[in-house]
Amino acid sequence: MRIVRFTPNESVGIGTDPHFGVINAQDQILVLKGDPIYQGIIPTETKVDLSEVKLLAPVIPRSKVLCIGKNYADHAAEMDSAVPEEPIIFLKPNTAVIGPHDTIQWPRMSDRVDFEGELAIVIGRICKDVPIERYSDVIFGYTIGNDVTARDLQKKDGQWTRAKGFDTFAPLGPWIETDYQPGSQVISTTVNGEVRQSEPLSSMIFNVPQIIAFVTQVMTLLPGDVILTGTPAGIGPMPAGSTVEVSIEGLGVLTNKVSAKNV
Repeated sequence: MRIVRFTPNESVGIGTDPHFGVINAQDQILVLKGDPIYQGIIPTETKVDLSEVKLLAPVIPRSKVLCIGKNYADHAAEMDSAVPEEPIIFLKPNTAVIGPHDTIQWPRMSDRVDFEGELAIVIGRICKDVPIERYSDVIFGYTIGNDVTARDLQKKDGQWTRAKGFDTFAPLGPWIETDYQPGSQVISTTVNGEVRQSEPLSSMIFNVPQIIAFVTQVMTLLPGDVILTGTPAGIGPMPAGSTVEVSIEGLGVLTNKVSAKNV
């Protein structure tokens, strides 16, 4: 099931506030009542064509975006780092989240803004100390993320909060797939149509069950929290004005443009 969050065109007649919906086989959106993460899937009788809406980030975490660093061996190598013995975790603020086709804003502080295409987990229930064999119980679904990073500030600071925490630095979308099972599907990233990353999800050092079990030993996860699971090798800059696309087989394509540098 593909869950979207969207604002309809005024002509649709259901208001212009954000709604949730389910995409059907005819590329129509069956409008839902309320937020499905909190209220469950409650369909209404209203249907809207995809062409009549603007897709938004499919979830706005009320709590946090939690990220896993250096979770592909080739990426750890390109960062001149050893393969980690346990997951490296850090946070992005929820204010960094934007949706598909929104613009990534280039901050004044930085001279290099990089892409990092990633599989994103959307948490569906409050959870702590989840046994590895019960990991799927706490997952609402999966989407695509881009862990945008001001690379020069990451190197300058020696820690990652500023470099990864700017507004617009956590694009998510285009929807949440509730029936998805990560395996050998390929994740790829293009910049202006040029392939820059391409690797199967199975290359992750720590897989989804391991990530859920580890993270929930550290902190409580809340419904709507998002976990970015790490990026493959091939990271690099996104020039001002460029278009970046992150795709994962079975999950679609997340497309964003990059602004000119703010001055």
